Amino acid sequence: MPDDLEDPALERMLGQDWTRYQAMRHRQVKARFAASRLLVKQVAGQAIQAPPETVELAYKPGGRPYVRGCDQIDISLSHTEDLLLVGTTRRGWIGVDAELSDRMMLTPGIERQVCTPYERTMIAQVPEPERNQEMVRLWTLKEAYSKAIGQGMRFRFNEFGFGPAGQPLQVLRPDGTPGTGDEWELGSCRVDDLYTVSWALYDAGFGDTADTRADTMLDAGLLETLISLGSPESV
Repeated sequence: MPDDLEDPALERMLGQDWTRYQAMRHRQVKARFAASRLLVKQVAGQAIQAPPETVELAYKPGGRPYVRGCDQIDISLSHTEDLLLVGTTRRGWIGVDAELSDRMMLTPGIERQVCTPYERTMIAQVPEPERNQEMVRLWTLKEAYSKAIGQGMRFRFNEFGFGPAGQPLQVLRPDGTPGTGDEWELGSCRVDDLYTVSWALYDAGFGDTADTRADTMLDAGLLETLISLGSPESV
């Protein structure tokens, strides 16, 4: 990213996000916003084999970014402190989330708001010094899953849950019984011993999309028709 936050090159790279970027007043917020969008464009550009500056980002009603005109891939973005995290898939939906591993989340009353009865019992069995980190892990998994299904915080976190660390994960009902099957791949890990990151990947069952190039997205006949409609001869 250019060192100058007003560099004209940055305007070209941000594209339609430039207006939103200019409206921001805090330098650190602007820098993070620019870095996150450029990272998404770089990752998406690699996936669709297109130059990053040609990738156009758009946003769904909840604010989730997507690549306009390229529905063969799904992307998810998360950031915390100095960490930016981008997930992408060609198989269905994806959600990612990141938090500081030592973020204090185990506060009075929070368990009933964000944990299922099964999870509350599970957390009570974790040694006390490790309970907050377990809560961070569960929180990031819930965030990642909610992002993947497009619900964000609208899906109450105490209505679905996950099992203990170190075991294969799947989405669980409040009583701890399975709520999803093998179509979901979920996981968590630590990054630089500072952050906890989690991901939720839904496989739509269509297999891996081998060709995700941007230039193969439009049907050739449709493209010719659209071009002809815009030509003087068609008027």
